[in-house]
Amino acid sequence: MYENTFNKIEKDLRAEEGIANELDYVEQTSWVLFLKYLDDLESERRDRAELDGKPYAPIIGGRYQWGEWAAPKKDGQLDQNKALIGDDLITFIDRELFPHLASFRQSATGPQTIEYKIGEIFTELRSKFRSGYILRDILEAVDGLSFNTQAERHELSELYETRIRRMGNAGRNGGEYYTPRPLIRAMIKVVSPKIGETIYDGACGSAGFLCEAYDFLRNPNLSASDFATLQTRTFYGQEKKGLAYIIGIMNMVLHGIEAPNLIHANTLNENVMDIQEKDRHDIILANPPFGGGERREVQQNFPIRTGETAYLFLQHFIRKLRAGGRAAVVIKNTFLSNTDNASVALRKELLEAAELHTVLDCPQGTFQGAGVKTVVLFFEKGAPTRDIWFYQLDPGRSMGKTNPLNDDDLAEFIALQATRATGPKSWLVNRAGLDEATYDLSVKNPNAPEAAALRTPEAIIADMLARDAETAEILESIRGML
Repeated sequence: MYENTFNKIEKDLRAEEGIANELDYVEQTSWVLFLKYLDDLESERRDRAELDGKPYAPIIGGRYQWGEWAAPKKDGQLDQNKALIGDDLITFIDRELFPHLASFRQSATGPQTIEYKIGEIFTELRSKFRSGYILRDILEAVDGLSFNTQAERHELSELYETRIRRMGNAGRNGGEYYTPRPLIRAMIKVVSPKIGETIYDGACGSAGFLCEAYDFLRNPNLSASDFATLQTRTFYGQEKKGLAYIIGIMNMVLHGIEAPNLIHANTLNENVMDIQEKDRHDIILANPPFGGGERREVQQNFPIRTGETAYLFLQHFIRKLRAGGRAAVVIKNTFLSNTDNASVALRKELLEAAELHTVLDCPQGTFQGAGVKTVVLFFEKGAPTRDIWFYQLDPGRSMGKTNPLNDDDLAEFIALQATRATGPKSWLVNRAGLDEATYDLSVKNPNAPEAAALRTPEAIIADMLARDAETAEILESIRGML
């Protein structure tokens, strides 16, 4: 229903000088969609208050309401005399609307309110539109979208996810925000969250883990109290980068979460020794950024000091998990075998503080544009590790932009993980058998079929000569027919 609208918006954006790439496309589309979503939310809340006989104070009032500047109506049609356009529209956006909405950050009653989210988004954002005529066309297109039903939100979220994926494919920075959804869904199925448990991602990016977990837990038969729990007391995330934070908020909103519990902050600035029980969560799902080279003052917040961002996040996740809590975390596969002090110390800590029960070895190309191989660590906080079940994912094809990972590729892993059965792609490693000097967890499949022995150079040359002789004989036969 809305595909044509999104295509029209994209076409208009290509003509806008201030929009340079897919990252700009998603960013600039996000703030327009967000304001339209807020307008629909206001209408819903106003109607509800009216039915209850209560007054309603709008979140965004006066001339800053969507219906005043973006889509003023007269007799159900756009009021051309009142609608801002051209330089007037750009001036209003840059000098009045954005500063006004940014001020909500100071006036909001707390960081978990939708007013605070509005303030943070419009403090971080800058409109990149230079043509008020192109922006006017986009506003009219977006005004035709509706966020009022679950079906409408679902379609919009699907379209938005498509744009996030394309942003991830478009460049190195965009790729930081996109984890393949089939992999996320497999991780969630293994961890199996329940309503009433809290779910946390300290490097949430576009909030893919939180959105997929919401879809996993939501069903039409939820009670009102369970639905309220999902909306307000289940999903928590933090994100350092402004663009990713904005996209994450919008992605959760489109999936149906009205006021996402996302915080715009650098998770690694928190001293892990200060984490208390009230700060912990039941489920952690994450794909923290690799590399990074964190500053020394950030490294001071961790007992195992290292410049590798992912290692700092893993320490954070271990301490952020409640006793009995479950986690699934993506990390570079070199973590399993690196011999530097930080890698060895972190492997030891993980094995002693939690039961690392499963390692999923992902093939090259799982993350498009990334030059590293990854694994997923599944662990449960509390008892130390006894044995580890490894599964070597092999889709049987080379993966890339036109041939990405899909849900069927992970079906066998999910089925076998329930019993941790061994086979050609899976095996168990006993903790007692590990080298306690290195705690090396390298992926070495003992059940893989032996590769055929390589032929000797002499055999290869003999085969080539035989083929040449056969070709010459065929050509002579053809000559005889001429």
